[in-house]
Amino acid sequence: MYYLYNILGLLLVIIALPVFMIRLVREAGFGERLRQSFGFLPSEEIDKVAQQDCIWVHAASVGEIVAASPIIKEFRREFPVQPILVSVVTSSGYEMARRIVKDADAIIYFPLDLPWISRAVVRKIHPRVFVPVETELWPNFLKNMRRKGIPVMMANGRISDKSVTRYHYLRNVLKDMMGTVTRFCMQSAVDAEYIIRLGADPDRVTVTGNTKYDQTYTAVSPEEREKLYMEMGVSGNQPIIVAGSTHKGEEEPLLIAFTAIQAEFPAAKLIIAPRETLRTPEIVNLAAQYKLQAAARRELKEQPRTGHDIVIVDTIGELGKIYGIGDIIFVGGSLIPHGGHNILEPAAHGKPILTGPNMFNFKDTYALFDSRQACITVKSGEELKSAMLQLLHNSQERTVMSSRSLAIIQENRGAARKSALHLKELLTSSESVADRKRAVRMRQRENSQIYLYRLVHGEKEGLIADCLLAVLRLLSFLYEIGVSLKLSLYRSGILKQHKLPCQVISLGNITVGGTGKTPTAQRLAAIIRDMGCRVVILNRGYRAKHKGEVGVVSDGKKIYMSATEAGDEAYLLAKNLPGVPVLIGKHRSITGQYAVDKFQAEIIIMDDGYQHWQLVRDLDIVLIDTINVFGNNFMLPRGTLREPLENLDRANAFLLTKADQSTEHARFDIRDKVKTYNSQALVVESIHNPRCFIEIEEWYKGEISKNIAPLEAIQGKKVMALSAIGNPSSFEQTIVDIGAEVVYSARYPDHHSYNMKEMQEVLQQAIDNDVYAIITTEKDAVKIPAEFIHSERKVPIYVLGIELKFTEGSEELMALIAAMVAKGQKQTTIQEVG
Repeated sequence: MYYLYNILGLLLVIIALPVFMIRLVREAGFGERLRQSFGFLPSEEIDKVAQQDCIWVHAASVGEIVAASPIIKEFRREFPVQPILVSVVTSSGYEMARRIVKDADAIIYFPLDLPWISRAVVRKIHPRVFVPVETELWPNFLKNMRRKGIPVMMANGRISDKSVTRYHYLRNVLKDMMGTVTRFCMQSAVDAEYIIRLGADPDRVTVTGNTKYDQTYTAVSPEEREKLYMEMGVSGNQPIIVAGSTHKGEEEPLLIAFTAIQAEFPAAKLIIAPRETLRTPEIVNLAAQYKLQAAARRELKEQPRTGHDIVIVDTIGELGKIYGIGDIIFVGGSLIPHGGHNILEPAAHGKPILTGPNMFNFKDTYALFDSRQACITVKSGEELKSAMLQLLHNSQERTVMSSRSLAIIQENRGAARKSALHLKELLTSSESVADRKRAVRMRQRENSQIYLYRLVHGEKEGLIADCLLAVLRLLSFLYEIGVSLKLSLYRSGILKQHKLPCQVISLGNITVGGTGKTPTAQRLAAIIRDMGCRVVILNRGYRAKHKGEVGVVSDGKKIYMSATEAGDEAYLLAKNLPGVPVLIGKHRSITGQYAVDKFQAEIIIMDDGYQHWQLVRDLDIVLIDTINVFGNNFMLPRGTLREPLENLDRANAFLLTKADQSTEHARFDIRDKVKTYNSQALVVESIHNPRCFIEIEEWYKGEISKNIAPLEAIQGKKVMALSAIGNPSSFEQTIVDIGAEVVYSARYPDHHSYNMKEMQEVLQQAIDNDVYAIITTEKDAVKIPAEFIHSERKVPIYVLGIELKFTEGSEELMALIAAMVAKGQKQTTIQEVG
């Protein structure tokens, strides 16, 4: 069935090509709409939402946008930092979205539902959730959402009698679509019944009400009301009839009725808003046949005047507000068998409403208003004339109908809020499932990492171990060839490097594992910031959930991502560095240029950048752990070296970290070894100086002054060490040096994210070992679940605050940094003058 659907879709596109060509010439803006329909989406819109776990709301045209606007407002309230993408099908829907949807980060035209287009667009955007409004179900898009594991929630669901019949022809495609939608939030019990009849699982269907009751964009202030009067050449002192969303065959009965009204109320005015604005000239000519003078709204906007009998609304998105100046409202599409239009917009203004008998597209809303006598149904032009005259003669009846409409609106509000809460529940449940799957995969990967670590360090023996080591040696040989080849291509200029218009400091290492890059980046950034220089940190965002090219973790004033979204290192930098923007992204040339363009960076610190050769750096600092110098001296994957030691010749400076934990003789040996590869580079030493302990709940809140324990607090006490860092033994040695007894160590692989079960196990181990406290690192603290942090615990968890201090060679390093600050500020001045 998919094949047939796609063949028919392709044939329709081919057949429509001549029409497309004509519209390209005649219709302004159609070229951009057509381009987006074929999947060529504007980068200025897509870059705001692509690969950033956005909420994608899809609404076809004006009516769906009206329904979507309060939902989007509630989504923004519930998910304040989540990007929101809105897509539409029609140009009128696009204009309406631009006008009334203020909380969207991006608005696009929805691409054609052809398989290759939908696949490419879903892959490019990869939203967190897809929310079609009303009945916007597209088979290929839903199929690709299912493949990517993206949940789908129908909002403000509405199924007409015709739709039930039409959808049945899709058969297995329909079954797939119904199975893809995780939750159906329907307008009414009838809509819920219809969607279940089409194959939706009843457990996934809920009735939330109609979100159009919640719309507020049509509210008219006194100033706006006076402006509308003036622009349209009408007055609040004369009867005003508004006919909204009229269709061919309805204007003539309206004009006949209005002629009779003018005979009794000569000052009366008629405002007609045709559903198709292109019919404006046709209606102007029709009015002339009844000796009525009509003027187009667009003309009156440019040159306000009076003297006309009728205003034809040929603009998009204004009808909702124009209803507010009417005394009687007729809702079109109902005198003819079209199915009617939305009566909630005039009802929100408390207006007397007239409709024809054909309201089957809005059956539930219409039935409610009809049963409460909040609207009048007319079956012919004659009845329309009689009803209008009766209401104009009876102000009391108009007042009663107005109060009934407002009461219905007030009673039925809240559907948009319910939709937002259902979305929150859906995302929480879908994320918990995804998190469990991710945890299993991560656990398997981490078990493999632990085994590999023990294997390459000689802790595994036997035939299998020997065979694996032989394979790893071969892979290391191939890896070294690849690294050397790539580096030679950069050095020869065949592969080009990108030069930023600012100073770039690279912090990196030549081995995998913890050498202290994050605390070093933090310390250097703080020093440069305090010198009055604009500094930005670029981090690759290891294990970050964010997958976009550029992620703003912090702008220096506000943190925009969690540790899960940004990665533990980047989040920790953002948390500890007020005034310093932190960006993540794999391509530092792109994030670097963003830092210059958006934050006017004078100095960029590239965290973990020694192997990122695409970006030209002005200062290359290589960190060397004095406890675990060069691992086992093998290249990856047999060992821990990222590059051959000969490649240390690129460094401008070497920073020997944790110097206080190594002997003076060991440090001299390291200095001698690096000099054999690079005799010109500056050698500096640093220590990780413990400052204090902070109870994790206060550390999490940022209220570190409330519950600080001095280092002496754990002297002579039994404690438990908890860490998932590159060098846990160094952390544990620091605790011992403070004077505590580490009776149990819970070690996890580097960058591990803890779950509740693991933390409960850790807590039980602490209780079983009767420890005074659990001690962990700042890097680990950001990965402990918030619900565990805020739960009642029998054993406190202390975060060890560490301050990096430069010791040997610090004056020379500060001189280098000061020179770079001066260069960076000079570059900025030259650019500003230029």
